[in-house]
Amino acid sequence: MDLERRHFDEMLLGSDGVRAPYAEYQKWFANEDPTRLSKKSKEAEAFFRRTGITFNVYGQAEAQERLIPFDLIPRIIANREWTKLSKGIKQRVVAINAFLHDIYHRQEILRAGIVPTELISRNEAFLPQMIGLTPPGKVYTHIVGTDLVRTGEDDFYVLEDNARTPSGVSYMLENRETMLQMFPELFSQIKVQRVSDYPKNLRRSLAACAPQGCSGKPTVAILTPGIHNSAYFEHSFLADQMGVELVEGHDLMVVDGHIAMRTTRGYKNIDVLYRRVDDDYLDPLNFNPDSMLGVPGIMDVYRAGNITIANAPGTGIADDKAIYSYMPDIIEFYTGEKAILKNVETWRCSEPDSLAYVLEHLEELVVKEVHGSGAYGMLVGPAASKKELSSFAAKLRKNPGNYIAQPTLSLSTVPIFAKKGLAPRHVDLRPFALVSPEGIDIAPGGLTRVALKAGSLVVNSSQGGGTKDTWVLED
Repeated sequence: MDLERRHFDEMLLGSDGVRAPYAEYQKWFANEDPTRLSKKSKEAEAFFRRTGITFNVYGQAEAQERLIPFDLIPRIIANREWTKLSKGIKQRVVAINAFLHDIYHRQEILRAGIVPTELISRNEAFLPQMIGLTPPGKVYTHIVGTDLVRTGEDDFYVLEDNARTPSGVSYMLENRETMLQMFPELFSQIKVQRVSDYPKNLRRSLAACAPQGCSGKPTVAILTPGIHNSAYFEHSFLADQMGVELVEGHDLMVVDGHIAMRTTRGYKNIDVLYRRVDDDYLDPLNFNPDSMLGVPGIMDVYRAGNITIANAPGTGIADDKAIYSYMPDIIEFYTGEKAILKNVETWRCSEPDSLAYVLEHLEELVVKEVHGSGAYGMLVGPAASKKELSSFAAKLRKNPGNYIAQPTLSLSTVPIFAKKGLAPRHVDLRPFALVSPEGIDIAPGGLTRVALKAGSLVVNSSQGGGTKDTWVLED
C-alpha cells in the first residue's frame, strides 16, 4: 500500500497502524483467505449482472449498457464524523431551499448584493415561470445529493450540490444488500447503521409534501424519460422499492385540472410526481415544444396547486457551479451561521482577474462547466496533455462565463481489493437528504464512488469509476 502515501488514507495509519473506524474490520480481514474474497468479488459482479444493475453511456453506441464496478472493501465512517457531516448537510439544504424561495420571490439576497443579479437573470437554469410560485410545503428540493470529498482527519469539503435530480441512491442500497448477502457475519460483529429504510422514508417524505387539496392517502408516482435514460435502472428500482407506479409522459394527461395516470380502470389522479426528467423536457407547452418526455400542461396544474413536482422546476440554479462559489455567503445570509462544511476555493472565469489566473495556472487546476455533470466537459489540469491544455484554454477565452476552476485537491484514499491485495484509490461521497415540512432525513452514509484507476481523481461511473458500500458506525 505504498501508492499515493502523500494522500490521507482513511484506513491506514503509517506502515502498520489502522484508524479506529477500521479496527474491527481489519481484524476480520486479516483472517480471511484472499482466494475466498476474490471469489466473492466475482459473485458480486454476477449478482449485479443478473439483477440488471447497469447504466447507459451517452454517445457510445458500441457500449451503451455498462456494469458499474463494485468493490467489496467497505468505506467506514465513524459516528462522530457522520454527526458533523449530517449537521453540515442539513444546514446547507435549509439554506438552499431558502435561497430558491427568495430568488423566485423577493430576491432579498440580490438586493443585499450578496449574489450578483446577472448570475441569476442570465442563468439558463433560472425559470421565470416559477416567479411568485411557492411549492406545497414550501419545499423546492425534496431530494438533495451533496458531493463531499475528504483531505484529512477532520477536513471535509463540499464539491458540489445536486439539487435537480440527484442519482445514485439505488447503488447505495444495492451495495449494502450485496454486502449483507456475501458477508453476513461482518454485520453481526460490526454495528453499522441501516440504509434499507430509504425507500420507505422517501415515500413518506414525498407524501408529506402533497398539495393542500389532497384528501386521503397521497398517490405518488415516478416520472422517467424511459428505458434509454442512463439512470433508468434506478427509476424502476425505486418505484418497485417504494411500491409506486413508474410512468412515462405518454401515460399521463390533464384530467379535470389534475395530472392523472392511465390504469386498467381508467385514469387515476397523481398527487406527488417524483420526476426524473429535466426542466426543459417537463412540459412542451411551457418549455421545449419538441419534448416527447413530459406532460403537456403539467405546469398549469402545478401553478394551480393541484400537484407536487419533486424536485420543483427551477431548482437547477442551486447546483450551478458559479452559484456554488457563493454558498458560504448564502448559508450565512439565510441561517445566520457560518458554514459547517467548507467549500472548495473557486475561481469564477467570468471575472477577468480570475480568468487570467486560471489561464496562467491551467496545468494545476480542475476546470468545470457551470452546468456540467458526470465529469463531462471537465479538465483535470495535472493529468492533461499540452494539446488538451491548449484546446481548453481556447474554450475558456471564447466563453469564460461557462466555467469555474478549482485547485486539485489531495483527495483521501480508501483501499480496494486488487489482484495483488489492498491498493489505495481516491473516493468521494454523495449522501442523500430527504426534505419535507416534517424535517430533513439523511440516509447514514450515502454513495461512495471510487476511482479504480491508480492515481485518477475522476470517480464518475461514466469515466471508469466504481462504487463501494459506505458504513456509518453506530455510536
